[in-house]
Amino acid sequence: MNLSLLIVISSLCCPVFSDIYLHNPRGSNNRLNEKSATRANTNRVFDSQNNQRGGYNVGDSGSTPFTTESDQYQMKYFQSGANSLSVLNIEWTDQHGCGSDDQDHSSKQNCALVLQYMCQSRDQDDNNLDRIRDGLNTNSQQFTQMVQDTFDQNSQRKQTDVKMDRALHEPWQYYDNCYYRQRNMGLFTADQVLNKNNKGYGSAVHTRQNPNGARSGYECPEERDYFPYWHPSPWKDIAILTSDYGMCDYYQAESFNQKSKFLCIQFYDDNRQKHWSKWNNKNECEQNGGKWTEFFNYLEKATQYRDEKSCNSKPNQKWALAYDAKSINEKECLVILAKPECHKAEWTRSNHLGNTLDGKAPSYNWILPHFSSNKAQKCVFRIRYNISTDDYEPTLDSKSNGIKSPIKTNPQVNMGESSNQVLKLAVNTAQYGRVFQDRSHSFILLPRPAQISGAKIYNLNVRGKRGNIVQVYPGVEYDFVPNDLSVKTNELVHVQWTGSNTHNNAQPAGDGQAGADGQGQEGTDRNNFVQIFSLNDNYPVPIEKADIWKDVEAVDFLDESVKIKSSEGEDLALYLASSGYYKCLKKENCEEDYSKKRKLDENLNNGPASCPGVLIKFKKANKVYYYMSTRNNNFSNRSQKGTIRVVN
Repeated sequence: MNLSLLIVISSLCCPVFSDIYLHNPRGSNNRLNEKSATRANTNRVFDSQNNQRGGYNVGDSGSTPFTTESDQYQMKYFQSGANSLSVLNIEWTDQHGCGSDDQDHSSKQNCALVLQYMCQSRDQDDNNLDRIRDGLNTNSQQFTQMVQDTFDQNSQRKQTDVKMDRALHEPWQYYDNCYYRQRNMGLFTADQVLNKNNKGYGSAVHTRQNPNGARSGYECPEERDYFPYWHPSPWKDIAILTSDYGMCDYYQAESFNQKSKFLCIQFYDDNRQKHWSKWNNKNECEQNGGKWTEFFNYLEKATQYRDEKSCNSKPNQKWALAYDAKSINEKECLVILAKPECHKAEWTRSNHLGNTLDGKAPSYNWILPHFSSNKAQKCVFRIRYNISTDDYEPTLDSKSNGIKSPIKTNPQVNMGESSNQVLKLAVNTAQYGRVFQDRSHSFILLPRPAQISGAKIYNLNVRGKRGNIVQVYPGVEYDFVPNDLSVKTNELVHVQWTGSNTHNNAQPAGDGQAGADGQGQEGTDRNNFVQIFSLNDNYPVPIEKADIWKDVEAVDFLDESVKIKSSEGEDLALYLASSGYYKCLKKENCEEDYSKKRKLDENLNNGPASCPGVLIKFKKANKVYYYMSTRNNNFSNRSQKGTIRVVN
């Protein structure tokens, strides 16, 4: 492993308990549907290193808790078009701060935020073991260690381990390869003693931050703890937000989006390909009969191109070996990924889980990808928070491990011969230089219908969950995201939200407060969208007096049961006010017989927790509209309101 890589690796790893919580899209922090304040399984899908209380439950489609996957709600966003953008505002809070404004607000630590996603075609077979899913229970996927290394027995291990009712992001074989691949022996591990796998050697599941090799879903700990990583992974880079802008060229060049990565490929006696190898470098790989093989990341596969010449005729395509190829003899036409963005992270206050200097939560506008295949994609987003200090050189490698380590666990330091005073420092070298993360639940990226192919889309969502600020902490109370949006008359806004029917926030409460104060039925998230005339108002405007519904056009509904005509603003008003419970106001515009439907509860209790929403277009420029949610706007101590400004 070359030294230049080690410099980056060690610099991206903090001596304190810090956390990161994703609020839009909702971060799971390994939650699913727990009614308790704390999550049930710290290692359900990934290792967040976060407080047990964080995270949001997976969304419910209706008014009752899910029992099947079809009852769960996945947020649905339209992809960017070939010549148009779809913007999703990513919002989070990080406990120990980040960034610097180069003036009066310096950072107390080195930091980098790495934003990534993974996708697969939504048309996956329901029985595909590798299918991305949120799961129906809070158990982790199983993992059985290898006894005999044969193709058939390893295939049987996977069939036995992987359960369709449990969450899955990374596939089983990705973790199995990680477990049996030798760890990077050149890394700085301080005075930590790293365990070994069942074959007797330290593998990529053993890191300074994870010395015992604890498993979290099918995540590879070495890949989680270090960026840029030196082997292939299913994650695609969106952006790196860093306190050290001088590293940006390096991050971008080493990103798997841009640079190929290698694995050792070995074979069984019958020439069938193994999915794993012990060897992590070219020399040992080839000395042991393996092929050191180059793999590439990709946005999607252009399957219509069957040969190198036709594939390479397009500038954004490459005939190459995909990271998930079943055989090294099967090159495919891959759509190339864009270079990740890299810039300075916004300044946030340390030990606060607070806002940036402008009073808003730290955020990033993700330009959603465009899939030219016109296929819907099922995806997961993750944000990694890497922090370190200047207490030791970032160029340290394995030569400084053990007794040679410049940092020790809980050291005693002498303040000087004159005082002869010894003080003890609270240092855990497994956490001195540390990575935290949060991940979203799965969501859908939809291809655009022809009528919106050229329009820019802004996604308007809801963050937070029920409860007062003490009860939801380190989550947040309800608000719209973004809650101050400027759009043009030729742009679109996709209004959509999701919520859970199991946010009871009951015992055990961990180190916080149990309970979920709020309006409506206990444990339920509910939202809606009604107009107000001013942000100081708390009474909604009656539909017949509201100007917003006269000034907007409903361009497209994601709820296929909606038959609202775009000219009927009152229908649209009722749809959003009822969270989609009522599809229209006028009987002639409805296919549903409302005489047989139970009346909507005034607190939306029997309404759906999630609303797929609508794409709306504003027809009049130079106007400002204000809106609120009626249920979560407890006057004097809670305010779920927003602003939309329409400009030329």
